[in-house]
Amino acid sequence: MKQAILVVSFGTSYHESRRKTIEAIEQAIKEKFAEYEVRRAFTSRIIIGILKKRDNIHIDSVEEALERLALEGFQRVIVQPTLVMGGEENDAMLAAVKQYEDRFKRIVWGKPLLSEEEDYKRLCSVLAEDTKEYDGEGTEIIFMGHGTEHEANECYSRLVEVFKQNGYDRYHVGTVEAEPAFEAVKEEVKKTDSSRMMLQPLMIVSGDHAHNDMAGEDEDSWKSQLETEGYQVICRLKGMGELEGVRRMFLDHAEEARKRLEGKE
Repeated sequence: MKQAILVVSFGTSYHESRRKTIEAIEQAIKEKFAEYEVRRAFTSRIIIGILKKRDNIHIDSVEEALERLALEGFQRVIVQPTLVMGGEENDAMLAAVKQYEDRFKRIVWGKPLLSEEEDYKRLCSVLAEDTKEYDGEGTEIIFMGHGTEHEANECYSRLVEVFKQNGYDRYHVGTVEAEPAFEAVKEEVKKTDSSRMMLQPLMIVSGDHAHNDMAGEDEDSWKSQLETEGYQVICRLKGMGELEGVRRMFLDHAEEARKRLEGKE
């Protein structure tokens, strides 16, 4: 029986970040699920278009990838997103999957990174371990999330709560496009005696938002705004997909999906 895992990512036009993040997640899935063929799809039509025009690289959309699998005779499919939350991109992915349910003998989907309470605790631990060298007196650690109008945006404030509950008082989360806003984060760090800020993306890849909105030289970047206020700023252009602990979380979500596919739950 032909079976596949379709790994669905938002995507990135930054080749180096893609290799370190999306491809690293895909490789981990290939190693763990050796009996499955692993395929790729991106949800961002803009990124798909950029890669095609700029680099002549073709990446399937979710619909294109599922159509290809159906035409090639795959019977069982796991669709595993590498998304942070169950927001608009995840909803669109699920809508595409449901359109194709009758084209396969069985198709199931895994959960995004932050789906259950345990996910927040695990991510808190992974991020704290990765940034522990900065977690000291005089330094605040700020993560940049994307943000969305979708109700799933609450995942950011929930993650902040988990940081605080576990004693990580120097850790803060802001978003580019929603709440918590960066203005609120700046007010938080003003209440501390810290003079140094460490910025890192709370995104699977380190792409445009990380390079420009977070670490860019324009006066409205997070880095520039903090430097204007007199802080020393360190930027780590490191997507969460680079972290083994994050990749393991996606593997566990894919394993849960496999159990459903194989009727073991």
